[in-house]
Amino acid sequence: MPVRVALLTEGGYPYVQGEVAGWCDRLLRGLHSHEFEVYALSRSRRQEQAGRVPLPGNVVGVREAGLWDASGRGTEAAAMPYGRRVRRWFRAEFGALADAVCRPVVELREGAGQSGRAAPVEDRFSRALHGLAALAAEHGGLSAALRSEDALHALESACRRAGAPRVVQSAQVPDLLAVAARLERALRPLSLDWYGACGTAGLAAADLVHAVGAGPAVLPGLLAKRNLGTPLLLTEYGVRLREHFLHGAGDPGVLAVAGARAPVRAVLAAFQQLLVREAYRTADLITPGNAHTRRWQERCGAPAERLRTVHPGMDASPYAELGEAADVRPGQAVLTWVGRLAPAKDVVTLLHALVRVRERVPGARLRIVADHGSDAGYAAHCRAVAAGLFPDEAPGASGEGRNPVSFEGALPGPGCRAARLASRADAFAGEGPVVLSSVVEGFPVPLVEAMFCARATVATDVGAVCEVVGGTGLVVPPRNPAALADACASLLLDPQRRARLGAAARARALELFTVEQNVEAFRGIYLELISRRSGGPPRARAARPFAVTAETHLCAYGEEGQGNAPPQVPTWARGGRAASPVPVGTVRAARRGGGRG
Repeated sequence: MPVRVALLTEGGYPYVQGEVAGWCDRLLRGLHSHEFEVYALSRSRRQEQAGRVPLPGNVVGVREAGLWDASGRGTEAAAMPYGRRVRRWFRAEFGALADAVCRPVVELREGAGQSGRAAPVEDRFSRALHGLAALAAEHGGLSAALRSEDALHALESACRRAGAPRVVQSAQVPDLLAVAARLERALRPLSLDWYGACGTAGLAAADLVHAVGAGPAVLPGLLAKRNLGTPLLLTEYGVRLREHFLHGAGDPGVLAVAGARAPVRAVLAAFQQLLVREAYRTADLITPGNAHTRRWQERCGAPAERLRTVHPGMDASPYAELGEAADVRPGQAVLTWVGRLAPAKDVVTLLHALVRVRERVPGARLRIVADHGSDAGYAAHCRAVAAGLFPDEAPGASGEGRNPVSFEGALPGPGCRAARLASRADAFAGEGPVVLSSVVEGFPVPLVEAMFCARATVATDVGAVCEVVGGTGLVVPPRNPAALADACASLLLDPQRRARLGAAARARALELFTVEQNVEAFRGIYLELISRRSGGPPRARAARPFAVTAETHLCAYGEEGQGNAPPQVPTWARGGRAASPVPVGTVRAARRGGGRG
């Protein structure tokens, strides 16, 4: 019987957006012997209207819910009114959660997750979170209650309580309304009808829950782990808490704080921090995409013994022909930059570095290939800088002048997979170095693509760049045009060195960063986590491979046992009646017909 995996996503798969969605699609297609049910949280109406990627045949279902609208669409009885008793229950649970969120940050003791002993504030947050989930399951959705005056009063009391940070104590009514609205959307997964019962539907029928990211998408996994005993696997290719602090002003997520006042930012940051820590200490295994992400996770409280680095897999086949055909062609003094034009990519520093490069290599040129989703304002700024730094050049008195910096059109979006892969492969065609000049970076996808194409690389020391490049490329400090120019010029002037580095880079990429190694790693992780599980609904347990130990097959009367010798029939298999264990020797004697008495 195939293993059923529940895949939890937020703003990614199966919608047409981003590298994480592409990674999920490659994983599902690679694990074609497993069944997947996708539970997707969308971030915007535009994302839903853009459509889905074509789903592989092993996806048995897709359940969706929106975190962007105010109606609570997708929740069970989102507007159900509560009676007096249930309102008291809600005030107690939400008040405890608000109190935990508004506690001073110093209560989140450093290293609490690593020692296995949670800080008191984390315990209060966890109890309140599961208390709200129990209320939602028994009395309908939470959306109406989280937008009620009871919720506002609870937030106000928590903010005014002694010991709260001064910035939180300064919250006004508009701030409380903004916090309540964002918390309602972040907690919306607690009210969804995704959980099922008795192992027959929803998350109750899953053998494993795989959450992509530690945001609101992980909440159903936390409930399945606590209530059903389902193993929880958490994969992060970018640390959610780090992204919240670095990109909160422009993050499209449900906890976006663009234009918000300081009290709103402080409360939402504390909520995100507590949610991430709860996810880290609950997950059976956490798989960061690189060592840089792993270090951040450890800093945010993830237990080191439950971290296992799994590099994201990329399809190397579109780049195979370019990599095999790479040769040495002296005189090709062209630098290539490929990516999404945005301030974090710091292309302006690369343009200033090109001025220094051309002092040593007069004919050097720069190709800038813009990826889908580039910032139009920043792209226009880069064009203006290039026009100011480099006048048009003509090869002769009768030739037409052109700028040594060329801006090529945007690559196709993620929805056009075949055209996109072909265009990206063409973008890396050539022989000169590929440059990455970022000041903020996670996993550098353009560098890996260049390595597949056997291109030598020059990159800034940010994110996972050193881990990806290893010893096969040149790495320089960020925001340093002199160092960037020296590295680029040295490779342009030494074609033999470029060829050696390119060949080594291709070999490294094919060994570490292919789809095949990623899929095989998760195949083993899935079986490992499922083999650890014990208990659960009778129907699901009977059909789950590796769910019980081999010793249980010695149990009497054909019943399943549990644990080590002497085996014992589990309570749920006896219909809840107490029974004493049967010694193994007695069972064997009875089967031989020589039992005593």
